[in-house]
Amino acid sequence: MTARTVGEVMTRDVVQARRTTPFKEVVRLLDHHRISGLPVVDADDKVLGVLSGSDLVRTQAYRDGTAPPPAVTAGDVMSSPAITVHPEQTVPDAARLMERRGVERLPVVDEEDRLVGIATRRDLLRVFLRTDDDISRQVTEEVLAAAPGLPAEAVRVSVRDGVVALDGRVELRSQVPELVHAAWRLEGVVGVVNGLGFRVDDCAAPAPPARAGSP
Repeated sequence: MTARTVGEVMTRDVVQARRTTPFKEVVRLLDHHRISGLPVVDADDKVLGVLSGSDLVRTQAYRDGTAPPPAVTAGDVMSSPAITVHPEQTVPDAARLMERRGVERLPVVDEEDRLVGIATRRDLLRVFLRTDDDISRQVTEEVLAAAPGLPAEAVRVSVRDGVVALDGRVELRSQVPELVHAAWRLEGVVGVVNGLGFRVDDCAAPAPPARAGSP
């Protein structure tokens, strides 16, 4: 089964702050972009922590309801270290991590811990919201119908809990990964079980030409 990855659903244009970003500027960023939190990064875009609206509320409450002075920065109130994920991790794994750690967003980082995106609870849940019937209909009407030379009865589609199962036989071996990839990229698909066979192996290396004089 092939599951969708965080890199497929994450938001790439990330609203972020630096450690030295003033408290009031963070509040303006959250309000302007209508978000409830953001990552805090250093000069190399490495994630230092995450700052949420609840962190700001706690800061104000700590000061007995008065606004914090301008000297208070994102670095002073962020939660650190940040809980992060990598783009190649699966959506189900990221959702379990989010639930287990009780967070609403996961900064997505590369192999050097630099910020490349952010996955919010909404991003992850959006994958699971469509019904199985809707997904099955889209696979049949858009993926299979668009495949050149594929008879309507050649591939059977079934969907359960967002997992698409493809069974049957196609003409060319190269069509198999194309259909699987097209199916799992659909909204709401959390995995694909590949049961497809093929008639002609168009991916096999051609046999070397016979040498002169060989039998």
